[in-house]
Amino acid sequence: MLSKSSWRRVSFLNSKREKIAGLLHSPPVSTEKAIVVCHGFTGSKEGGGKALEMAEELGKLSWAVLLFDFAGCGESEGSFEELTLTGQIDDLTCALSWCRENGFSSLVTLGRSFGGTTAICQAGRDGSVAGVCVWAAPARPAELFGSISAEEGDRIFFRAESGTACIKKNFLADLRRYDVAAEAARLSPRPLLVIHGKKDTLVSPAEAEIIFRAAGEPKRLVWIENGDHQFTATYRLVWRHVQDWLETFF
Repeated sequence: MLSKSSWRRVSFLNSKREKIAGLLHSPPVSTEKAIVVCHGFTGSKEGGGKALEMAEELGKLSWAVLLFDFAGCGESEGSFEELTLTGQIDDLTCALSWCRENGFSSLVTLGRSFGGTTAICQAGRDGSVAGVCVWAAPARPAELFGSISAEEGDRIFFRAESGTACIKKNFLADLRRYDVAAEAARLSPRPLLVIHGKKDTLVSPAEAEIIFRAAGEPKRLVWIENGDHQFTATYRLVWRHVQDWLETFF
């Protein structure tokens, strides 16, 4: 259950004028620092409750946290079938603009899985993002999604974490427009934290190495020895690494 004293529901529009639903957690003391969290493919802002708990932990370090649903996901407007990386980058850009309009001047993005790919590509084009943290992020999303999909007419069907997902065929064509490693290289001198589980069977640990090698300093790569793609039993360890990174660079 959300604490009324620290959480509030917010919304903003993306470039398509779709309403994007969010949850803002405010720490006990006033702050200009905020972390904007990007959920994974077919996910939602709450992260099954874990994202809410993580935000409250980060609030203890005097960070505000904005969780939001990408268009077509969770409580946001839009159609999931229309989802593209370009669209998610736009949603994130609009989320960051909303934060700035509401008094947050130091902004860090944190993305899990495909949300991490989105965060890297967005920050590669937006120099105002202060730092990026990604968990289990694909460096070659077109190859990954192509390997777990089947085409049927103008639709593609994916084996997703929450079941089968259907999306328009141009999703893969849009992914091919992006070079995630090249975007990671544009982040320096802003700090980058890459976290990946060694037991991730969906997104290979090799993807983390591609991102890390491409990025300039300062950068940090953290391996979670028993981490699967969802960090099912290791998520608190992941949070501790995020907290240490924030305390080191911000």
